[in-house]
Amino acid sequence: MTTNALHNITKIEDNLWEAADQLRANSKLTSSEYCMPVLGVIFLRHATNRYEAALRQIEADKTAGKIPNRPLVKADFIKRRALMLPEQSRYGYLLKLPSGKKLKEALVEAMSAIEDDFEPLAGQLPKDYHIFDDTLLEDLLRIFDSEALRTASGDVFGRIYEYFLMKFSIQGAQDNGEFFTPPVLVQTIVNVIEPDHGVVLDPACGSGGMFVQSSHFIEHEGLDTMQRVTFYGQERTATTIRLAKMNLAVHGLEGDIREANSFYDDLHRLQDGRPLWGNCDFVMANPPFNVDMVDADRIKGDRRLPFGLPGISKGKGKKGENDPKKNKATVSNGNYLWISYFHSYLNDKGRAGFVMSSQASSAGHGEAEVRRKLVETGDVDVMIAIRSNFFYTRTVPCELWHFDRAKPEERKDQVLMLDARNIYRKVTRKIYDFSPEQLANLTAIVWLYRGQNHRFLGLVQDYLGKLNEEAATIPGELDRFENGLNELRDQLGDFAEDLKDLEVATTEQKSVLDDALAELKTAETAYRDDRKSLLDGLANFRRDYQDALPSENPDQHAAREAFEPLSEKSKGMVKQIDLLYKLVARCTQLAHELAAIEEASEFYDRRLAGKRVKQLDEERKLAVEQLKLAAYFHRQIVWLQERFPEAQMRAVPGLCKVISRAEIEAADWSLTPGRYVGVAPPEVDEDFDFEQTLRDIHIELVDLNREAFELAAKIQENFEELGI
Repeated sequence: MTTNALHNITKIEDNLWEAADQLRANSKLTSSEYCMPVLGVIFLRHATNRYEAALRQIEADKTAGKIPNRPLVKADFIKRRALMLPEQSRYGYLLKLPSGKKLKEALVEAMSAIEDDFEPLAGQLPKDYHIFDDTLLEDLLRIFDSEALRTASGDVFGRIYEYFLMKFSIQGAQDNGEFFTPPVLVQTIVNVIEPDHGVVLDPACGSGGMFVQSSHFIEHEGLDTMQRVTFYGQERTATTIRLAKMNLAVHGLEGDIREANSFYDDLHRLQDGRPLWGNCDFVMANPPFNVDMVDADRIKGDRRLPFGLPGISKGKGKKGENDPKKNKATVSNGNYLWISYFHSYLNDKGRAGFVMSSQASSAGHGEAEVRRKLVETGDVDVMIAIRSNFFYTRTVPCELWHFDRAKPEERKDQVLMLDARNIYRKVTRKIYDFSPEQLANLTAIVWLYRGQNHRFLGLVQDYLGKLNEEAATIPGELDRFENGLNELRDQLGDFAEDLKDLEVATTEQKSVLDDALAELKTAETAYRDDRKSLLDGLANFRRDYQDALPSENPDQHAAREAFEPLSEKSKGMVKQIDLLYKLVARCTQLAHELAAIEEASEFYDRRLAGKRVKQLDEERKLAVEQLKLAAYFHRQIVWLQERFPEAQMRAVPGLCKVISRAEIEAADWSLTPGRYVGVAPPEVDEDFDFEQTLRDIHIELVDLNREAFELAAKIQENFEELGI
């Protein structure tokens, strides 16, 4: 997803939240009361989008003869990860209801119809729309019917859904601020443990993001999720379970999610009656960090604690009173309870991946003893450090832990330490994530660690393929820019010619425009020469590599080196295109000033010129973006090959290192990546993007201005309430 697309989504998120907050303000409801109804509307919008997309796919398959021409059934939609929505549950149907129809009743009927038709959602969808005014509900439905949302993909709706969960969480609608797992962290875990079969458990499943991302991974492999895995989840709040079941259903998924406190309860049983303990193929979770006051007496005999309790303390109670409630034994920090549980659920070939507080990997005392026993199993596989600001609602850093009980003997005493704190993409001032390529590059390091060098080479090959695809598009984008430039320059040139016979314009005025046009012509000449050199080079590169992408490491290095000068020429071309636009815009401004002379105005169409300048700016941006895209994929290859030139695992200072059990023991059994990988040498960023930096600063400024406005409004409101 491009940076512009991310910025657009941020605008959509803000606008939608403003609408939801308006609903709250006008209805005088609490956050908890309006949370589910608003999320229900988002659910209907998303479900309708998926239904319509699936319907188009089905019709296309019928036309192509892939499926017979027969009445549609639920399975046709489930296969395409959508619900077969009854007519009264489709978003368009609700919008077209006559104004006399009570919308609140129609929404309840829509939700009930889905529940009647889809058993996993029975009793889960919101139906408390009766507490809203019909006018407010109609406004809300229309706000969620914008063109951007009618065509939004699942990824976009996933972000919007997460954003609303985050905002409701901040307001206390969900567990008094409990935060949700950023999708990019879930994707990282999925990429490492690769949950593509068997039993998948999330004992702290929240809104079900782990299950959804697992399904994306399975479908990317060309497999059917529901035929490959069975999802089990536990979550301690009923409202969050409803969110999770909606999330699964809208993606065409099913799972057995139960209300339970996983510290004490282990409710699930497999279909054959066996417990999940010791029988899970995959465990994934983002549990609440640093939970205190867990009742030690209730868990001390739990079979999910093979390494024992991580340390017990007793409450002091009231002075002079023997109060058992105040003096009960507790586990002061629940992090290692979670870690032990996750490990114990795995079968002898199972894998686990979970988010954990960065404090846990080096915690001392009883926790260090549990960690020692865990390391001695040989099952700790990959540790990844993540910088702060990846969570929506908290700025804390975290670490991703990964277990693999089927590690080969040669890696049994090894752990991959990966410090990703310096790898990120800035989404907003407060939120960072990984770009798809950054995530892929981190995953490639795990492949090398596991000896899967062919997958590393395959990623480089994919980048070469994308590089060729983007390079093939450059000539067309340059042509569009040049056509717009020619139209505007010809208009300006004709105007300059007409001015020569007009005495109302001074010679100095005319010469200023003539000089500016001459400067533009000189720049165009240099541009055309460099353009030909670049396009000839790109054509030669594509001729050599497009139809036979290199798969061997030496050949891939040769391809990267062959593109190196073209990458530099692309950067130069970006500067020249920007210069041409600035020069022609300056010429246009001068022409505008001359056209203010009444006798000259008839020779110059100011509106047409203004329109052409605006259009040329759009064409400039597209041409520049295309040039940067080709260079961008080249940079990904450079990043991988410079760090792993032999396509083999090796230690990279500041990034990664494979360490032994002896090294871990010598470091007090610490599993903190930064303790082992060292510090990266300082680098000169030759690809520093000044424009992107300015955009980042602008993003931060916009956020700060918005926050300042909100604070000022709040202060004013407080003053008014005080009568000041």
